[in-house]
Amino acid sequence: MSSFENLRIVDNFYQTSLFFPMPTVIISTLCEDGSTTLGPYSLVQPYYVAGKDYYAMLLCCRNSSNTAQNILRDGRCAINFIDDNPKSFKEAVKLSWPGDKPADKMPKCNFRLEKGMIEEETGEKRPMVLSDAIQAIECTWMRNLDGAANDQPGNLNGYEPPYHDFNGITSKFGAHFILRVDKILMKKKYSDAIINGVKAKDFPPLPVDYGYRDSKNFWFHRKTRMRAELLAIRKQSLESVRYAADRADDKVKFTDDALNTILNVPRVFLPLVLKGCVDWAKENNITLINAEHMKIINDKRSKEKNRK
Repeated sequence: MSSFENLRIVDNFYQTSLFFPMPTVIISTLCEDGSTTLGPYSLVQPYYVAGKDYYAMLLCCRNSSNTAQNILRDGRCAINFIDDNPKSFKEAVKLSWPGDKPADKMPKCNFRLEKGMIEEETGEKRPMVLSDAIQAIECTWMRNLDGAANDQPGNLNGYEPPYHDFNGITSKFGAHFILRVDKILMKKKYSDAIINGVKAKDFPPLPVDYGYRDSKNFWFHRKTRMRAELLAIRKQSLESVRYAADRADDKVKFTDDALNTILNVPRVFLPLVLKGCVDWAKENNITLINAEHMKIINDKRSKEKNRK
């Protein structure tokens, strides 16, 4: 006999039929008059994380929301990660009432705004970012995916079919947006931690929410002390790494000393690491990579990470 109960699956199942932990972010978009408006969201997650020409996030929202209508028209947004201070969460909830127009809610908003890095660098008009955000992602909607290029704003009472499968207008009242990651912005305290090595004390105080659950409240919890669990080290044999390395390229080869430096790389990531080494070797007219070359490659990666 099962130890579980069977819950009925209904609309908004992630919060009505589950306890589903989610991030709390503020999406900033541009209104028709060029001003920035804000909307809180939780249905946002990484989408393309590797192996593509770009990285992307996925946003799910009502297609009649200010956020969706602005993305349909302008195609740009910023995903702002607020801290877990109750005042910040209260401000997010204040912005969440469906149907509120930007002209009505933004004068009462206490979040501070500033230009994003893309606008600062290029002068291109973009949605502003939250000055008090811990981190922000400047994004562009990939409207050509799934044939969504012709989706337009304006239907506030629902869209008629046909619908797309995963991008643009996906149902009468729903939309999904695949958002290319243009820039990741982060406050220096936390970027330094990522670059120099994260300890438990370095994790930012990001809230986790469980959605609108009891017709009266949004529920969230604050960050507690992080707990580290050591990864199991599965060191590969030199023979297994040599097997992969010999097939990485027909001209560029590796010495045993070079391969010894990457024995701890998980098997699933080994082809990507080897490809990066081969690309570097070809750029530098090297056909046999040794341990000293591997040190140069690792130093180059560290410098690139620091620049980002």
